[in-house]
Amino acid sequence: MDRRLALVTGASAGIGMAFAHVLAAQGYDLALTARRGDRLEALAAELRARHDACALVFCADMAEAATPAALAEWLTREGRPVDALINNAGYGLPGDFAQSAWEDQAAVLQVMLNGPCELAHRLLPGMIDRGFGRIVNVASVAGLTPGGAGHTLYGPVKSFMVRFSQSLHQETRGTGVHVSALCPGLTWSEFHDVNGTRDRLSAGTPRWLWMEAEAVAVAGWRAVEANRAVAVPGAPNRIAAALAKLVPDEAIMALMASEGWRARSR
Repeated sequence: MDRRLALVTGASAGIGMAFAHVLAAQGYDLALTARRGDRLEALAAELRARHDACALVFCADMAEAATPAALAEWLTREGRPVDALINNAGYGLPGDFAQSAWEDQAAVLQVMLNGPCELAHRLLPGMIDRGFGRIVNVASVAGLTPGGAGHTLYGPVKSFMVRFSQSLHQETRGTGVHVSALCPGLTWSEFHDVNGTRDRLSAGTPRWLWMEAEAVAVAGWRAVEANRAVAVPGAPNRIAAALAKLVPDEAIMALMASEGWRARSR
């Protein structure tokens, strides 16, 4: 109970799981949430064994509108204030917007926009009152570039999370609360397995463009500890982000409209 507590969403795999290990190694206890309870329990056991950390498990679906409130109420009952929030849960929804079901698009917004904002809103006042807090919103380098065809809401939502993080970063100056948007690029995780793009991306993308989830999590944690509003890990991703600021949107969108690019984006 003397240790600080970190809440990690989407903790059952990938960047979320990597963040759990990074934070446990830094002396944090963990509150882990995702849909797959068996994986969460296995991760919790590993964190206890490797880091002597307390690991609490809350199996829930961030696509459900009631989940953020239920998470906050659960932690209140456990008597554990949240000192660090890692808003990591997310996924890509392939295909064109007009050809998809609205229920599927609404779930994307709930998981990656509404849910993270509500969790931050519920947990931030306590962080400010205690004079300490860390919030990492896992965005994407896709949020720093113009939108392309396919995965229609993904880039816009990630762009929102970057701006949201910057606003919170400004609002919490001098409070002891640090807020950062983490903008990774291609990362070795289950993200591309879930949306069915793993084989295509692996075959058509050089290996040097990919980062390990652990390296992404370490970079994100270093950024929020240093109170940097936006962190882009990996030299190729930083170059892409810089070019997106210099090259006109029309030129980038013309490239994205090419047949080769469109084939890769789906």
